[in-house]
Amino acid sequence: MDVGQVPLLDELAIVAALGVAVTVILSRLRLPTVAGLLAAGALVGPFGLRLTTSVHAIEVLAEVGVVLLLFSIGLEFSLARLRDLFRQVALGGVIQVGLTTLVTMGVVVALGEPVGLGVLYGFVFALSSTAIVLRALAERRELDAPHGRFIVGTLIFQDLCVVPMVLIVPLLGAATPAGDAAIDVAIAMAKAGAVVVGTVAVARFVVPTVLGWVDAAHSREVFLLAILGLCIGTAWLTSLAGLSLALGAFLGGMVVADTEYGHRAMGEILPLRDAFVSVFFVSLGMLFDVRVVADQPLLVLALLAGFLVAKGLLATVAAMVMRFPARVAWLAGVGLAQFGEFGFVLTRLAEDSGVIEAAAVPPLLAAGIASMFLTPLLVRVAPHITAGERLLAPLERLIGVRAIDEADETPAGARALNDHVIVVGFGLAGRLVGRTLRDAGVPFVVLELNPDTVRKSRETSLPVFYGDAASEEALRHAHVARARMIVLLMNDPQAARRVVDTVQRVAPGVPVVMRTRYLSERDGLVALGARDVVAEEVEGAIEIVSRVMRAVEVPRNEIDLQIRKLRTETQTSERKQTVPRSRIGQVRGLDEMKIECARVHERSAVVGESPVSLRLRTVTGALVVGMRRGDRLLEDPDPTQTFEAGDVVYFVGTGDSLGRAVRLFDPTVSEGEAGSVPPAGG
Repeated sequence: MDVGQVPLLDELAIVAALGVAVTVILSRLRLPTVAGLLAAGALVGPFGLRLTTSVHAIEVLAEVGVVLLLFSIGLEFSLARLRDLFRQVALGGVIQVGLTTLVTMGVVVALGEPVGLGVLYGFVFALSSTAIVLRALAERRELDAPHGRFIVGTLIFQDLCVVPMVLIVPLLGAATPAGDAAIDVAIAMAKAGAVVVGTVAVARFVVPTVLGWVDAAHSREVFLLAILGLCIGTAWLTSLAGLSLALGAFLGGMVVADTEYGHRAMGEILPLRDAFVSVFFVSLGMLFDVRVVADQPLLVLALLAGFLVAKGLLATVAAMVMRFPARVAWLAGVGLAQFGEFGFVLTRLAEDSGVIEAAAVPPLLAAGIASMFLTPLLVRVAPHITAGERLLAPLERLIGVRAIDEADETPAGARALNDHVIVVGFGLAGRLVGRTLRDAGVPFVVLELNPDTVRKSRETSLPVFYGDAASEEALRHAHVARARMIVLLMNDPQAARRVVDTVQRVAPGVPVVMRTRYLSERDGLVALGARDVVAEEVEGAIEIVSRVMRAVEVPRNEIDLQIRKLRTETQTSERKQTVPRSRIGQVRGLDEMKIECARVHERSAVVGESPVSLRLRTVTGALVVGMRRGDRLLEDPDPTQTFEAGDVVYFVGTGDSLGRAVRLFDPTVSEGEAGSVPPAGG
């Protein structure tokens, strides 16, 4: 067959080539891959250069991408993990999704539109772009920052909400009476519940066995085919039950996640998923119509403002209700203020169901795609814009945690904060530092931005207070000018730099000891004013090097020499270098050596004798390395020290030598017989 006559192949080649080119160009502007794919779709689509005509066929491939995306999301949410995460993110997710849906629906209904259309717009505005936001947070290393944790938790909840949203949207049509719609929704949810129960049963009793049979074939191709069969099969079965493909794909992923093959399945399907999801983003970009922006600029701008401003504000309010501080709430609102991938799915579903008119879709998608373009830029500049958090600052006192200004409300508290240590951040490292300072009797105070952590710290009786160390007011309440030093242990690198800068303005003489993830950031932080910066990657690398060299039996003095060399090239350390000791059996050449012990009985011939008088080393070949007498362990016993009844003697030697030594301590064997006694074995 002539390749040029293969339908869609030439257009896919154009899409792939242009997608790569546009993405590479935009990467120079530090825009994410998703933005490049959206731009490529806008260029090749019917509203751009018109290089593709098979838009419907590409959309079919995009649907496959959505199915694979939901399947991979299901792989990350086993039933056990889903239960644990739900407890953590449910409240914040409910507030963000519920508040956004209700406010958007109210605005749409107030404009004279049907309630069903208002619910649809509420759903679309409630969802954010998981792909874009998570990539942006990962690139900025903010996934573990307070705002990163809130954003990730909210995105997880949004992904879970897609399932009931997909069930509800087709029932929002104007032709369906309210009572019938409610009944239909209840029936659909009952079907979904039955499908979930059936899926759990299959996951527990059928899938592990089937995947075990497949794995026994030792074929990567067969395993991948089986995983695809589960993905597409569950999606198809749920569609037969009147439910969505998305629900089936998600449940299919959860089925595999609850087996021992979940991680392998994720590794096998990721490249395929990424390829089809890339097609999905390209197809989404194809829907961007510049003519719509030109014809209806006010409507598109209003919708864009709804995504970036109104939705961001509602997400900020949700974070404040969850008792996060102003800075965290501000950054969370910016991070969640955009159109979501599944908003496209809901819009398509609503258009097919008659919930929304075809003419109303292009402006919504144009504004949504524009918001996805702008999100990476906004996430990048948001930490440097303090106006938002200043406006929210008056609300911080309502979050109900101990603020740092409470630390010196009493004369005793004010006197305690003198020549003290200020610890910023109360994660694992902060807790260890705080506990060590308390045990050493060193006065300290902790500033933490997570209000839940502050509340829980009341149980530990540690002086942990809510406060933003980047705020001059918070540092002054912590009496930074009288502090001995500041220990900076934040997970937000941008916020950490702001803290160092603030300390240099308020109390330039107070030393700052801090950590950073990468060595390349160390010089910049030192130039900013930090006195001592510990790079996590260096400490981790040196620990790995020491363990590897010990495992390959490099002599200890050589290990110390290499580690000193590495520290000279990277960063010094104030602590003594330690190297894990190897066990005798782990050292080649000594693997035949064993350790044994024997108790000295009252009738034993060795009572009153010593290793020297018994010629124990010569007679048995074993070496005495320790002796326990009562509660005391003699690690280096005197070879002339005599044995007493009740002593426990420890030997090192081969199996044969240990056998002879143990026989020597047998009360039925005399000293003269010990040398001729056959070995007792190892």
